Amino acid sequence: MNTLSHDHHQQDHLSDYKNLANLIYLLQALAFLFGGITFLFAAVLGYLNKEHFKDSWLESHYRWQLNTFWVALVLALISAATLPFLGGFIVLMTTIIWVIHRIAYGWIRLNKSQPIIRGKKLPLI
Repeated sequence: MNTLSHDHHQQDHLSDYKNLANLIYLLQALAFLFGGITFLFAAVLGYLNKEHFKDSWLESHYRWQLNTFWVALVLALISAATLPFLGGFIVLMTTIIWVIHRIAYGWIRLNKSQPIIRGKKLPLI
């Protein structure tokens, strides 16, 4: 296989995984309408495909998406446990704003074909 066709083949796969990253951001956003279940589906898709985008600019997006899921889950559990108190409502509102920011920021960077953080790797939980 020559280098040109190999590079073209690799670009096709990156395009497929960019589309998958778009789908994951969409599923994360839809979680606000469907009680969070699509957020879980998004995380499962990310974990099932994490080996395919390793060492590409898309890796930062998948790390970002998975970290968003885990932190949001922990914060949602904390806010649910403390909801009878004023602090729980504050944690819940802060979590919602934080998740919306993470989805919007990541989606914008993805559509510009830019990684989330240059030169740094987020830990993949």
